[in-house]
Amino acid sequence: MTQKRNLTAAERRELTVDAVIDLSAQDDPANITTGSIAKHMRVTQGALFRHFPSKDAIWEAVIGRVAERVMKRLDKAAASANSPLAALEAMFHAHITFIVEHPGVPRLMMGQLQHARPTPARRMVRSLLFLYRERIERLLNEAQEAGELCRDLDIETAATQFIGTIQGLVMQSLIIGNMNHMTKQAQGAFHIYCHGIQKAKRAYP
Repeated sequence: MTQKRNLTAAERRELTVDAVIDLSAQDDPANITTGSIAKHMRVTQGALFRHFPSKDAIWEAVIGRVAERVMKRLDKAAASANSPLAALEAMFHAHITFIVEHPGVPRLMMGQLQHARPTPARRMVRSLLFLYRERIERLLNEAQEAGELCRDLDIETAATQFIGTIQGLVMQSLIIGNMNHMTKQAQGAFHIYCHGIQKAKRAYP
């Protein structure tokens, strides 16, 4: 009989992160306790606290890992595109796909932003959103310089609308209880967004 390999501390922390993401897809993150995390992982709370000094430390690790995963996915998508506007579209669809694969992530993010106290995890979410917005604004500026967008486009507003379009798809999917709904609506939603920011075509020769 083959003996199971003992997991390293890093692997156990990674499994804890995955457990919290899984639980967030099933319930309000505010209801997740260290007990429910341990039960989901089939370990004791004592074993859990051998790798994390507190519940706040668990949330901090979760948000940090989510940020790393999502930004890596988005950067990879953008790098494969042949123009700034194509990179924006690639990032849009990569973000949608990531959320569909990890439906607990939006709840995690919103839950941390709603925290009354400034926890490390809440600060990390805010930093992630700032970094994300910075990426979008940079691509919008590049697209504008390349002549793909209106010269008088308000870049800040366009970045807000980009993020808002994704948030709107997330909210609709949460309301109907089917995250795959986003995949069906994503192409049309980006087309409408893109129509509003692209360089206007002349109505005359």
